[in-house]
Amino acid sequence: MRKHCLALDLKDDPVLIRKYEEYHENVWPEVLDSLSASGIEHMEIYRIGNRLFMIIEVADSFSFDKKAKMDEDNQRVQDWEVLMWKYQQALPMAKPGEKWLPMDLIFEYDSN
Repeated sequence: MRKHCLALDLKDDPVLIRKYEEYHENVWPEVLDSLSASGIEHMEIYRIGNRLFMIIEVADSFSFDKKAKMDEDNQRVQDWEVLMWKYQQALPMAKPGEKWLPMDLIFEYDSN
């Protein structure tokens, strides 16, 4: 199993941030199904201020390109992404159209 960490910002508005979190208390079933079908086995999203940090653990068969293609062909996932973009904003270093950006591992500690 592989792990990926990604970051994204929310619009810096407490009302919008609260609404974004409410949506994530009841993620649409079709969105959850698409996560599973793409090979994502575990996902966590953390927030501090308006910065989001996502950790995904994926099957060996997972690829970001495959996930993007699957999402492109799923209208319900597209509807979710359009809705979420009302609350999200790209990181300053993002290229046009980029949302969640992968983070580089710079330190790891293992006591074993």
